[in-house]
Amino acid sequence: MGGPKALVRPDPTGPTLLETTVDRLQHAGLERVVVVLGAAAGESTPLVLSVHAEPVLAPDWEEGMGASLRAGLAHLDETTADDVEAALVTLVDLPDVGTRVYRRVLSAGRGAGRSVLARATYAGTAGHPVLLGRDHWAEVARTARGDRGARDHLAAHPPTPVECGDLAHGRDADTPDDLAPGATP
Repeated sequence: MGGPKALVRPDPTGPTLLETTVDRLQHAGLERVVVVLGAAAGESTPLVLSVHAEPVLAPDWEEGMGASLRAGLAHLDETTADDVEAALVTLVDLPDVGTRVYRRVLSAGRGAGRSVLARATYAGTAGHPVLLGRDHWAEVARTARGDRGARDHLAAHPPTPVECGDLAHGRDADTPDDLAPGATP
């Protein structure tokens, strides 16, 4: 991408991927959005604050998404009231995943409490976002390594699939071409 994905602007005059993702999460009804930063954290922090989200630094971010997931879950565990039952985990490089996908996954988890595990699927293929009940946070943090994130935990504890293929393709953007209108990365 030529730099940290969170700071990429698909349209040079438009919002960054980070701003777009936070806006979509907030419109999905989330009361609190935590953004885990690594590369370019100094440059990204003011942007995170400007969109009314909480910046969290993953000091070992170079390890991969496992480090980011651990940092985010640790922050939530330390700063969240006990009545918070789950966290919705997503990525910034999912250009067509938006508010309707987030709402659908959140809705699928309603009433499941702290043990909820739900995951967006796209034509049957697992993707993001993932709704992680609080009962899973410690184990996910313990097993999240490298670019595997919560994969091992989700393999051992299969989440409820939430089909979202009618709303998005759910593939991540790895190149600027993947962000072009109508692109299918």
